[in-house]
Amino acid sequence: MTKTKAQKQAYEKAGRRAENLACLYLRLKGYRILERRFKVREGEVDIIARKGKVIAMVEVKQRATDIAAESSVTFENQSRLMDAAEIYINRQRDLRGTDFELRFDFLYVIGRWKVRHITSAFQGY
Repeated sequence: MTKTKAQKQAYEKAGRRAENLACLYLRLKGYRILERRFKVREGEVDIIARKGKVIAMVEVKQRATDIAAESSVTFENQSRLMDAAEIYINRQRDLRGTDFELRFDFLYVIGRWKVRHITSAFQGY
């Protein structure tokens, strides 16, 4: 089924709203947002955030239910997230020689306001 232009715009708007809410949530939890929507040919990271020695690569999904959110992240999503994360880390000269933990998180926005943050959702390479 092909989406109309209006449907695509509505999904884009909902996605941006979810990412804005996710950034607010992470900031309130003490994270510093380093980057939003880091895109390379190999993949994309919705939010890159840091808290202490942890650098979190965060995939944001907005869905109507918990079950829909949990099933929305596929192995392919995870692989593309890891690929983009590796490129991001390699480009950061200020991280070279420093001690940090790279972590992959999921942040689900359920409905309009419920936020579920899954830390260490999967292991990287």
